[in-house]
Amino acid sequence: FYLYMFVDVWSRKIVAATVFEEESMELSARLFTRTSFVHGLDPKGLVLHADNGGPMKGSTMQATLQRLGVIPSFSRPKVSDDNPYSEALFRTMKYRPGYPSGAFETIEQAQAWVDEFVRWYNTCHLHSAIRFVTPEQFTVYKQWGAELGFRYVASGPYVRSSYFAEEVMAGATGI
Repeated sequence: FYLYMFVDVWSRKIVAATVFEEESMELSARLFTRTSFVHGLDPKGLVLHADNGGPMKGSTMQATLQRLGVIPSFSRPKVSDDNPYSEALFRTMKYRPGYPSGAFETIEQAQAWVDEFVRWYNTCHLHSAIRFVTPEQFTVYKQWGAELGFRYVASGPYVRSSYFAEEVMAGATGI
């Protein structure tokens, strides 16, 4: 079985996680398109950072990204730990109590386990990089910020208060 997962690196929220029986660029393209629609995202200008696997670099996925206006970004060749967000997520997944010691017998079992992990990860797991809140809490805070008129809401190692706001905004807007 193959797990396809999309994560918002700002909130650390898993926005899509689906288990498929095969590795396929068509499946990755379809899942990305569906995820954009379900979450009401305007994909134009989004950056999709991915590994160098065939499904993400395949012509179908690339055509989908181009059609949607998404900017593709890939890990450096032969560098397995190029994306610390993904590495941390998968380490959390593998060391989570209840992680199976063997293979799943059915795709339904695999998807059920992934669904429960995603629920826990998004609603219960406190992330140090986003000030020890869950991805769901961060999403709420981001919405509040937008309602208050903030154009950009972030949390990270160097974003602890308004003390760094000028540097963050300069980096985010290219000013």
